[in-house]
Amino acid sequence: MSDTTNKIIQRYNRLAPYFDALEVVIEGFIFSRWRKRLWAKAQGEHILEVGVGTGKNFRFYPKDARITAIDFSPGMLARAQHKRAHKQLNVHLDLMDVERLYYADNSFDTVVASFVFCSVPLPRKGLRELFRVCKPGGQVILLEHVLSSRPLLAWLMRLFNPVVVKLFGANIDRETLKNVQACGFSQVLVDSYSGDILKLIQAIK
Repeated sequence: MSDTTNKIIQRYNRLAPYFDALEVVIEGFIFSRWRKRLWAKAQGEHILEVGVGTGKNFRFYPKDARITAIDFSPGMLARAQHKRAHKQLNVHLDLMDVERLYYADNSFDTVVASFVFCSVPLPRKGLRELFRVCKPGGQVILLEHVLSSRPLLAWLMRLFNPVVVKLFGANIDRETLKNVQACGFSQVLVDSYSGDILKLIQAIK
């Protein structure tokens, strides 16, 4: 595991006890409805959630699916484990890095990630791993904030990105849609309600 990855993990471990409180407003007004929209697209018997965090997506899980969820931060995963027990959910949780998934090729019908690839040091490596473990004809669904297409705003995002990374371990200048398009999927779709910065991406293998 690289030094960069270890530093990001340490930041998320520190933030884990306060993470839900820090995002409670934006979660309530914006993110929760997008999570619901994301999970409405999830299909198949076996679903992988990458970057489960504190378990914010638990309430949107399909009831008839077998779900595996991973995170690379022990602190965040511990919060998810606590919520799993409280909600009595049947979800298998694993400590794992998206850049090095331990699953076999073609294992999952759908792979889901929300606000994850802003924190992955090598995003294309992680996306290729998602492609690998997704079944042929399956899908990878991502909810991500990305670099603005507006030149001035994009310049400001790049300018402040080092500060945001240092504080939170997350990049605000990622071009995730381009990264997905470069990873071999047969079709890449963007939800029509997506905006300039917040995008819901559906990639078909």
